[in-house]
Amino acid sequence: MKRSILKTAMVAALGIGLMGASAIAQEKIALVVSTLNNPFFVTLKDGAVDKAKELGYELVVLDSQNNPAKELANVEDILVKGTKVLLINPTDSDAVGNAVLAANKAGVPVITLDRASAKGEVVSHIASDNVAGGKAAGDFIVEKLGNEVKVIQLQGIVGTSASRERGDGFKQSQEANGFNIIAAQPADFDRAKGMNVMQNLLTANPNVEAVFAENDEMALGAVRAIRSAGKDNVLVVGFDGTDDAIKAVERGQMAATIAQQPELIGAKGVEAAELIIKGEVPEANIPVELKIITK
Repeated sequence: MKRSILKTAMVAALGIGLMGASAIAQEKIALVVSTLNNPFFVTLKDGAVDKAKELGYELVVLDSQNNPAKELANVEDILVKGTKVLLINPTDSDAVGNAVLAANKAGVPVITLDRASAKGEVVSHIASDNVAGGKAAGDFIVEKLGNEVKVIQLQGIVGTSASRERGDGFKQSQEANGFNIIAAQPADFDRAKGMNVMQNLLTANPNVEAVFAENDEMALGAVRAIRSAGKDNVLVVGFDGTDDAIKAVERGQMAATIAQQPELIGAKGVEAAELIIKGEVPEANIPVELKIITK
C-alpha cells in the first residue's frame, strides 16, 4: 500500500516537473532579421543568440532576405507557432508596419532593432544614434580635407530609418561646414551595388575628393571602384564597423568607419525581451554607443 502511494506521488511529481519544463520551453523569443547576407546583421544575430543562450531562452531566427513580403510571411509564421516576444530588424521602416500590426493584433510585444517601424505599437527600439553618426562622418571628412571638399554620398535602402537618419546627420554636417555634396545616389546597403554606382558616379564626377557611404558594404564596393579607376587619393568613410571595413581601414583603403556595435544591439534586444517576459517594461528607446575607427 505504502509502495503504491509512493509510486503515485513520484509519477505526479514527474508530471509536474515535465509541465514546468514545458512551460520553460515555451518561453521562446523570435528574431526576424532583414538579411543574413550582410556581416552587420549576422553579427547582430550572433549577439542575440549568445545572450539568449546565456539567459536560457530559445531563440528562433528567421531571415527576411531583404524582402518585405518574406518579412511579413516570417512574422505571420512565427505568430502561428508562438513566441513570447518578437524582435524584428526591419527590411524597410514603412513596409514593416504590416508585420508589426499583425503582432499587435496577436498580442505579441514587439522590439525593433537598428531600424524603426513607421506603424504599429513597439515596446522598445534599440539602435545606435544614426543621426549623430552621419554628422560625425561629415565632420571627420571636413577635419581631414577642409570645408571646400567635394563629396559623393552613397545612400542605403530608400525608406529605411537607418539610411534616412544617417543622411540627415550628414546633411547637418554639410550645412554647418559648407562642404559640397556633388552627387548622392542609393546603392541599397550592398557591396556590389556600391561598386557599380560608384563606377558611374566617378565617371560623371572625376573631381570627387571624398565618399561617405551609409554602410560599410557600400564603402567597400566604392573602394574597389576607386582603386580600379586609379584614384587612390579619394577618402572613403563607411558606417557600421564591420570586420572587413576595419581591415580596410588598417590597410589604408578606407579612412574611417563609424562603428556600431551590432552584437550589443542583438544582446540588448534579448535583455529587453526578458524584461517583458518577466512582466517589466524596458526603456522605449535604448541607445547603443558609436565610435569612429581610424588607422
